[in-house]
Amino acid sequence: MARLDERSFAAFYERTKRAVWSYAYRVTGHAADADDIAQEAFCRIIGAEIDADDEEALRRYVFKVAGNLMADRWRRTAREASWLERLRGSDMHVDAEYDDSVSREFATLAPRERAILWLAYVEGDTHQEIADAFGLARGSVKVLLFRARVKLKRLLTTAGVVARVL
Repeated sequence: MARLDERSFAAFYERTKRAVWSYAYRVTGHAADADDIAQEAFCRIIGAEIDADDEEALRRYVFKVAGNLMADRWRRTAREASWLERLRGSDMHVDAEYDDSVSREFATLAPRERAILWLAYVEGDTHQEIADAFGLARGSVKVLLFRARVKLKRLLTTAGVVARVL
């Protein structure tokens, strides 16, 4: 198994950085978070025991790491919000502002729903690749993806972004 050298890493980074950042941004809704997540995901590749000659494996790995980093942030944010809510005795709800209706509705989906939809329809990952990234069974991804699509369609229809289908 060949380790990733500096030149190979730089080339891989240039080919992949935009896709990883876009994935993190669309899921988190924050450019600064996307910057941090993408940077950390690529940093973790340097020390990883992964075949540097397998471009697709590297790509799946960096997306899996980015997904895990986002999940860690969501858990940490939920813990912090819960703690602050108990401390203040009130609800803390932060609503992200987006420029377009689709992004606003997309942002209302659960983080995992956003991540699965993004990987499937923007990155073009297969059900198996998504399953590997999330540590799920392939069949579970199919069900989760179906439910996320239905939910997004319902949200977009309710918001008047797409016409109702009879």
